[in-house]
Amino acid sequence: MNHNASLPAPPRRTRTRTRRVVLLALAVLALASALFVVRRPLMMSAPACMAGRWHGCFDTFNGVVLMTLVALPLAVLVAWSLACRRRARGVTSAWRTSLAEVGMVLGTVPFLWMTMMPGAAAGIVPGRVSLVPLRDLLVMGPLGIVGNLLVFAPLGFFAPMRCAAVASVARVLALGAGCSVLVETAQYVLRLDRVSSVDDVLVNAAGAVLAALASRRWWRPAAQAPSERPRPVPAPTATPAG
Repeated sequence: MNHNASLPAPPRRTRTRTRRVVLLALAVLALASALFVVRRPLMMSAPACMAGRWHGCFDTFNGVVLMTLVALPLAVLVAWSLACRRRARGVTSAWRTSLAEVGMVLGTVPFLWMTMMPGAAAGIVPGRVSLVPLRDLLVMGPLGIVGNLLVFAPLGFFAPMRCAAVASVARVLALGAGCSVLVETAQYVLRLDRVSSVDDVLVNAAGAVLAALASRRWWRPAAQAPSERPRPVPAPTATPAG
């Protein structure tokens, strides 16, 4: 007799919990590896950040990254608090919604801060604009392209999970492009010694779309939920007897 056929299948909750533990372990391992790689540049800005000095901490990329890592435990605590409050009210997908809200803020604000950092001649040189598509890609280099792809990647990853109104590739593309246009316009108006380029808008929007495609398995069911609800069937009206 086949005794394996009579064994009960593992409950779905156990499989889900195991998957979450594995994903959490992989995330911690990836974060530890990244910290090991960038430990020296971050430690260069640590004294200025600990002293609360603007110069050397908040006006440098290393300082912003260090402050983001310091704020990470607080962000996890805020996400846990929001999820507990939602679960107490019986809200479905409480953890996904809470993580999406915190992830959008913690992931997008540091990149916007780096993008809006003034250059050496800020306020002196006039604003510069480049409206020829694909021309600036040749001078960006791999590091510049990757950086522009990451600016609105957290927004594209988490926004469809939080708001079903933007849960489509076209809407995420419009969201990323619109936010990028606002940033480029602010750079020009504030005269930050940066080039407001159409290529920055294209690459930023592409990064948001790629991130949205990576999280599609989590936001696509939520986007399809309203159309899958059964419509109420009208009750038949009684006809008067003739």
